[in-house]
Amino acid sequence: MTAALDEIIEDFAALTDSEKIQLLLEFSDELPELPDDLAEAAMEPVPECQSPLFLSVDDSDPDSIQLYFSAPPQAPTTRGFASILHQGLNGASAAEILAVPGDFYTSLGLDSAISPLRLRGMAAMLARIKAHLGPTGR
Repeated sequence: MTAALDEIIEDFAALTDSEKIQLLLEFSDELPELPDDLAEAAMEPVPECQSPLFLSVDDSDPDSIQLYFSAPPQAPTTRGFASILHQGLNGASAAEILAVPGDFYTSLGLDSAISPLRLRGMAAMLARIKAHLGPTGR
């Protein structure tokens, strides 16, 4: 895990279910806007998410992967998950991202507060990022 992702997991571990939901909503508000030169149409959809989510992985520098996410403001859970991945993985190396367990989201302790279907959306986001970075990516 990256240090940033470990820190996020620790933050969630110290909270009650209702506080975890509040923190997830705070993450939702922190999802960065897309750069002007990146159009959503050029991004990869993640259909496993219950709400529309698009991502782009810039691996031009394998030592500093840049991640971009787009999700509507009306989808705060999806935006929150995307923001967690952005804050926890953006700028990490390809090797660090590939080493993140596919089910790391269980460490957030959201399983009692968020439906399994929504949690699988977060797993799908990470899987698509990894697929892009792995030997069979692109």
